[in-house]
Amino acid sequence: MLPRVVVFNEMSVDGRITGFNVDMGRYYGLAARWEADAMLSGSNTLLDAYGPEESLEEAGSAFEPPARDPEDRRLLLVVVDGRGRLRSWSRLRQEPYWRDVIALCSRATPQSHLDYLRARHIETIVAGKEQVDLRAALEELNARYGVKLVRVDSGGTLNGALLRAGLVTEVSVLVNPCLVGGATPLTLFQATDPARPEDVIPLKLIHVEQVADAALWLRYEVAG
Repeated sequence: MLPRVVVFNEMSVDGRITGFNVDMGRYYGLAARWEADAMLSGSNTLLDAYGPEESLEEAGSAFEPPARDPEDRRLLLVVVDGRGRLRSWSRLRQEPYWRDVIALCSRATPQSHLDYLRARHIETIVAGKEQVDLRAALEELNARYGVKLVRVDSGGTLNGALLRAGLVTEVSVLVNPCLVGGATPLTLFQATDPARPEDVIPLKLIHVEQVADAALWLRYEVAG
């Protein structure tokens, strides 16, 4: 069974998702309202945030099986990393936000990277031949870990792949009261141009809320 998938991003009035200051407390305060079981990110997002490969000293106890508490209700962090580029798993595990981490890989992911993950006791789902099959991976998250609601915290590329595959239930946008400008904007939905008018994804407005005086929170159900 597919879990519900919610895409949530903050953007400027002119549609940018970078280039302006974000109130992280406000953003994640709203994000917590979904009470999601898992947070899904792309490897690019986490490489930007957590940097390059860890040294063995930084990895510390990564080679020991992690202690797991069945009563822990924090999110699972799930990372799409078919090319096996993310090497900062110990740093991610040390964060207080998530109870554990899961890597999504494909059959084309280098075996050396799968061995790297196994040595560090990183839970791994292998789905897809040349790239990660997002539908199959989401179904496995539900079957193996009981994940019923996934919140996507990532950039436009992963959002676009999920939307084009018809896997998104809700699109949520926090509109920051600013204008950024620029000729090459990064937006919350980056994908190939629609070939036909019917390829445009229709949305149904389900919630509008003014937040912190001037920001606007918009929630849309994917109508298609």
